[in-house]
Amino acid sequence: KLVLGPVSVFLLLVVCLFGAADALYKQWIPDTNYENKTNWDTGSVPCGNNIVQFSAQRKVSVYVETVHSVQEMRLPVDGEFILPSGGGFTVSNGGDPGCGGGVTAQFKDAESLQWFDPALWQAAASLDDLEKGRFLFSVHEESVPCQYDNVLFRAGSSFCVDTTSNQPSVPVQSVSVLGKKFSSSSEFTHYLGSHSGRLQFHGTSSLSVGASGCSDASGCDCGNSANHNRICGTVTCAPMSCKKPLYPTGHCCDVCGAIVTVQYSSGFNLESYRNRLQHLFLGLPSYQSIQLGMSKVLKSQYFLGVIPHAAAAEIQIVLLDGESGAVTEALALDILKDVQAQGSNLGITGAEFQASSGATIVGLPLLVEEIRDFTDHGFENPIFNKPTMMPEVPGIYGSEAANSISLMPSGVHFVNPAYDENETSIDFTA
Repeated sequence: KLVLGPVSVFLLLVVCLFGAADALYKQWIPDTNYENKTNWDTGSVPCGNNIVQFSAQRKVSVYVETVHSVQEMRLPVDGEFILPSGGGFTVSNGGDPGCGGGVTAQFKDAESLQWFDPALWQAAASLDDLEKGRFLFSVHEESVPCQYDNVLFRAGSSFCVDTTSNQPSVPVQSVSVLGKKFSSSSEFTHYLGSHSGRLQFHGTSSLSVGASGCSDASGCDCGNSANHNRICGTVTCAPMSCKKPLYPTGHCCDVCGAIVTVQYSSGFNLESYRNRLQHLFLGLPSYQSIQLGMSKVLKSQYFLGVIPHAAAAEIQIVLLDGESGAVTEALALDILKDVQAQGSNLGITGAEFQASSGATIVGLPLLVEEIRDFTDHGFENPIFNKPTMMPEVPGIYGSEAANSISLMPSGVHFVNPAYDENETSIDFTA
C-alpha cells in the first residue's frame, strides 16, 4: 500500500499537469506518401493512364494507403513501399476514362529536406494540442526540436529527412515513427540500421534518443544555438516597416511586435506561466491574432556597454501580430500589469518590454496607466534620438541600449548610454 503525504500529492499533480518542464512535442510536416498530391510534379496523384516514375538514383520510402491503378511504374535502385492493409497497386491497360491523357508523373525528391529547417515543424504543448491543431509559436532556433523534446513523424506516413548538424549527434528525448515511440537509445539505433531507417534518416550526424527531460521548472536551454547559422540559412526574412524592428534571441529575422523580458526566482514555472498567459490574454478577442513565443534565454551582460563579462538567464516572451506591432504593445503592457499585481506569487522578480514603436519600459513600480501616460508624453533626448552625435560603439545604440528608461519608486531614471547601466545614472527625481 502506497501512502502519499501532502507534498508528494502536490508534486504528483504538478507532474501530471505540466509533465517534464519545457518539453514540447514537435511534429515533422512533410511526408513521402503516395496519396499526397504535392509529392508529384503533376500536382495530382497518378491514375490508371499514367506512367509513374521514381528517380533511379534516389532512395525513397513511400507509404501507400490505398490501391492505385497505373499503366507503368519505373522504380529506383533502392527504395520501399510501405503497404498497410488495403494498400497496393494494379496494372491498367491505359483505359481509365476518368484519367485523361496518359502522362508521366514524377515523384519529387525529398532527400533535400533538412531537420534544421524551422518551416518543416509544428510544435504543441501536448499530444492533444497537436492533434487539435493548437500549435505553439517559437523563435526559429526553438521551432526545430530541442534536446528535451518529443519528436513525432505522423502515424500512417513515411518521410525522408537530412539530419546533418554542426555537431556529431542530434539529441532528443524520443522519436515516434509509424506509430511506434522510441525512447531507448539501443532500440532506436537498431531501427536506424534497418532498411526503412536508412531510407528515412540520412546525413552526416546521427539522431539519438533517450535524453533526460528538463528538470528545471524555469525551463532549460534548447541546445540548438550551435546550429543557429544552419537554421537561419533555411529562412528568408521579410522586410520590416515598423519604426524600430526588434531582434529576439534565437530568431533569424527582425520582427515588428514586442519583447517582454522576465526576471525570475526559484519559484517560477515556465509551463504554468505560458498556460497563464494563453488563458488570461490570448483568448480575448482583441489578442486572438497574436503569436506568443516563450523561452529561457541567456542575455549577455556588458561592462561599460562594450566588454562582455557575464550571461544571465531570463525568460523571453516574443509577441507578434503580423502588422505594425501596436496590438502587441498593448498586450505587453497588460502582461506587465499582471506581473505587477501577481508577480510575487508567480516567482517573478522583475519585467521589462521593448516595442517596435520605439517604446521601452523597465521595472514595475508604477501603475500601467502611469506607464502609458509617460510613454505617450515623453520628451526627446538628443543623445538617444541622434546617435550620429556619438561614435558608433557596439551595445550603445543597438538592442542592448534599448532599456533606456527605468521606472523606480524614487522617480524616473535615464541611463547614460556611454556608461554601464549598472554603474551610472542621472536622477531626475522630483
